[in-house]
Amino acid sequence: MTSTHHLPAGQAGTDVYAVEVTPTTAGWGHAALRVLELPPGGRHTFDTGDSEWIVLPLAGGCTVAVDGTSFQLAGRAGVFDGVTDFAYVPRDAEVSVGSRDGGRFALTGARCTRRLPARHVPASSVPVELRGTGTCSRQVNNFGAAGVFDCENLIAVEVITPGGNWSSFPPHKHDEHRPGEESELEEIYYFEFAAHEGTPGLGYQRVSPSGNGTGTDVLAEVRDGDVVLIPDGWHGPSMAVPGHDMYYLNVMAGPDPDRAWLIRDHPDHAWIRTTWPEQPVDPRLPLYTAPERS
Repeated sequence: MTSTHHLPAGQAGTDVYAVEVTPTTAGWGHAALRVLELPPGGRHTFDTGDSEWIVLPLAGGCTVAVDGTSFQLAGRAGVFDGVTDFAYVPRDAEVSVGSRDGGRFALTGARCTRRLPARHVPASSVPVELRGTGTCSRQVNNFGAAGVFDCENLIAVEVITPGGNWSSFPPHKHDEHRPGEESELEEIYYFEFAAHEGTPGLGYQRVSPSGNGTGTDVLAEVRDGDVVLIPDGWHGPSMAVPGHDMYYLNVMAGPDPDRAWLIRDHPDHAWIRTTWPEQPVDPRLPLYTAPERS
């Protein structure tokens, strides 16, 4: 099954970014993602425009300059090696990202109306959550989650799924505004995989129609650098093949007046949650924890 919602590595790239998803290219109104690759000594300057952004190191460290302030991000060796610090930059600003040693950096964005202050958040302040049990065990780094970090519209988290496990399960959706029950959120998945002895990893992503919106329908083999766009629909499972841990970065934003992540489980599969108390969390998790606060 092919879909315009699955963008294999390189398909969403531009001359500047390895990945660039904008509201215009995605055909929606709010969420955005860029992946910036810098060589040693490289620097990139961009205007934030009508959106708020989080600069998140995927591999390497960088300096982020905005509004006359400079933030030094220690970063990390890679997404499977540790929690990272990050920087928030507001709309209507010029931002410069530079890296002495080079690296790869995600810019997660969402259209907004308010201009919040620029901030640096240390890795020690990022909550690490274990979600599910058994083969549904996964780790969530809630760096930009609603209720954790203050943004106007942007919600962003990292999910790590050990090889052989399923995450985004039970399938769930957030494509209707149902106050107190469900949020209306566009979502971007960006994937990376742990290799084994030089062999690249892979996984699978499913999105099925919910009866709302555009009827998004995806069954995709996903690899390093792939992107899946989810304007609507039941999404999940995200499946990591045995032997290869899977990472994905989730970027969410939508039109609801309240910034919240409220989901509805697929009625055919919601029962799986009742089995979780009977099983232990996968002993491979957490893959790592946030460093102690100094």
